[in-house]
Amino acid sequence: MGDTGSLALGGIIAALAIIVRKELLIPFFCFVFLVENLSVVMQVSYFKYTKKKYGEGRRIFLMSPLHHHYQKKGYHESKIAVRFWIVTILSVVMAIVTLKLR
Repeated sequence: MGDTGSLALGGIIAALAIIVRKELLIPFFCFVFLVENLSVVMQVSYFKYTKKKYGEGRRIFLMSPLHHHYQKKGYHESKIAVRFWIVTILSVVMAIVTLKLR
């Protein structure tokens, strides 16, 4: 998708959440994006911490963001994408159910 498309998509999701006054549901709608970003933050932080403590940096994942870790483990790209779609659909459904309960 690229940076331009993902930024536009994230902006649209955030704007819609603000319009309907459900800002706390943004993490549910953007769960996969959030996990991908957190995997990078965790990888960089842990690498810097272990480099300072042990003299050499260690990693949590083989590569970050998370989808590259799964590629390095041998999963095919289409399998990773479909599983991320499924997780996204489940998290959006959970957010919509939460939205309807209120």
